[in-house]
Amino acid sequence: MAIPTISRARDLFAAYAATLSIRQFGTQWDGEDLVEIPIPPEPWMSRPDSSSTLAATLSWTIDQMLFYGFSAWYVTGRYAPSNGSFPASFQLLPVEQLSFLASNYVGNTPIGPISEISFNGTPLARRDVVFFWSPNEPLLRSGARAIETAEKLDRAASRFATSPIAAGWLKQTGGEPLSRDKAKEAAQTFAEQRLTDSIAFFPENIDWKESSMDPSKLQLTEARQHSALELSRVANISPLLTGAPSGSSMTYSNATQAWEQLGFDVAPYLAVIEQTLSSEQVTPRGRVIRLKVNSPAGAATPAQQQTQQGANAQ
Repeated sequence: MAIPTISRARDLFAAYAATLSIRQFGTQWDGEDLVEIPIPPEPWMSRPDSSSTLAATLSWTIDQMLFYGFSAWYVTGRYAPSNGSFPASFQLLPVEQLSFLASNYVGNTPIGPISEISFNGTPLARRDVVFFWSPNEPLLRSGARAIETAEKLDRAASRFATSPIAAGWLKQTGGEPLSRDKAKEAAQTFAEQRLTDSIAFFPENIDWKESSMDPSKLQLTEARQHSALELSRVANISPLLTGAPSGSSMTYSNATQAWEQLGFDVAPYLAVIEQTLSSEQVTPRGRVIRLKVNSPAGAATPAQQQTQQGANAQ
């Protein structure tokens, strides 16, 4: 998160999630299509975790899916057996402290039963843990090399930015050659003087040679811009949204188009949340959970976009 492109990508996904609300539908076959019929939401749908907000719960759910490849909600309460004992409240678990066993994986998703689930060493019942498996590889795994490269470039640029003097070197012009330790001491003394004062004293037979290299090259501007583009790719977000130079002529003429692009980028995570909450572990058979997007004024939601595209095709 100390890398600006990663922070921007994550915060955009989280900001989009913060606008969502949870709605449920019943389903009915009309002979041709499966029709979704709106029904009143359950109390937990407005605040799954009573100690937090819906916006925070959904935002950090996507955060965990982005970085770790999965998220997990723990069932803290259930309805009476007469209502099917379905979950009535949840708590988002820090996945760094969650451990479990799976016999095998397909991509990022376990197949077969998950066993020995524990949180901070405390065993948890399988039925009380709802997993949200990301359709993408965890960013901390697939983007490890790109993140490490970006960090090295940022550190190099930071060293240049915090240097008290222009780039260059000290050169001995005469006298007895200085030992390695003496030369290092002279360079450190010179740098400390320039850091605290505007003037530094040169010992005899030592000159300062200022580098004529382009400052933009010393700050690794081009390499850092390319790194930002690579990080946007591994985060699966449009580089136009993170400000990374993509070399493309494509632009967003207004905020609505940018919002629609963000909805497209975050859609795989939203689909996982909807389908997981629609499973029989959470809701009765035949129920469908949808995430309603409270989009900015004038911006179409992903569902509205699909409807409009279908109308245009017809």
